[in-house]
Amino acid sequence: MENIKQFKEKVLDNVSKVIVGKNKEIELLLTAFLAQGHILLEDLPGMGKTVMVRSFSNTLALPFKRIQFTPDLLPGDITGISFYNQKEKEFEFRKGPLFSNVILADEINRATPRTQAALLEAMEERQITVDGETRKLSEPFIVLATQNPVETYGTFPLPEAQMDRFLMRISMGYPSMEEEKVILRQTLGNMLETLSSVVSEEELMPLIAEVKEVKCTDEVLSYLLHVVRATREDEEITMGVSPRGSIALFRASQVSAAFDGRDYMMPEDVKKMAPYVLNHRIVCEDAYGVSSAMSKIEELLTKVPVPLEEVGEDV
Repeated sequence: MENIKQFKEKVLDNVSKVIVGKNKEIELLLTAFLAQGHILLEDLPGMGKTVMVRSFSNTLALPFKRIQFTPDLLPGDITGISFYNQKEKEFEFRKGPLFSNVILADEINRATPRTQAALLEAMEERQITVDGETRKLSEPFIVLATQNPVETYGTFPLPEAQMDRFLMRISMGYPSMEEEKVILRQTLGNMLETLSSVVSEEELMPLIAEVKEVKCTDEVLSYLLHVVRATREDEEITMGVSPRGSIALFRASQVSAAFDGRDYMMPEDVKKMAPYVLNHRIVCEDAYGVSSAMSKIEELLTKVPVPLEEVGEDV
């Protein structure tokens, strides 16, 4: 797993040339990418979400598409449409922006539920169906959707079933004064346009496959499941984490282990990933929003006993 550890360091160093002080968020984005998941980025406008995603796609030499979600956006605007070519006298399919590798779905909650639902098949199955014909999307594929947690007028909140499709929900937050000073100095140049790739597209799929080889003992797997079960048994939580959430936590923990150069999972990997992977999968009156929901998950983690033994049958 040493090559995955080196891969992480190369990506972080390169993206950090443009995105200042957000190594944790960049690492989480890379985690979701290698786990073949998607990210919901809930934050205020102007925090550098678009720049971070573009820097990420440039670093990995992957095609990038940004979709601005609005109330009049139709499903065909993102999936593509079939049209009649009068010259060729036959129907042709015009691909939508989803036929790319890195997708930024900006302000996803401003589109209607019908258009939001058009993303579900693409996110879960890496394919779209138009006019009864199914077409595979490019691999690797990641969707980073953003939404403003403050401005709710004219928005369509994502239902729990759609929130569950995202591997994790994160927030970037404000930069420190020193970080913002560096950001202001960077605006004098154009760092993003000159950012070169450090990994070729051909190298990515083997890395994703290698992450899946990370092993997990019965003790660690039981710990992971006890963490998930704690969300279902807590009296303050009205809806706990689904089995899809258990799978997401398992995959993210595999990447966490690989980033440390290990081919086996530890309880620390589960504890590290749980707040980001589970915070949007619970319904709790006292845990609305990224920070409060993460605090609730961290509180539950303190109540689940951590296994002392880490040797057992591999899963």
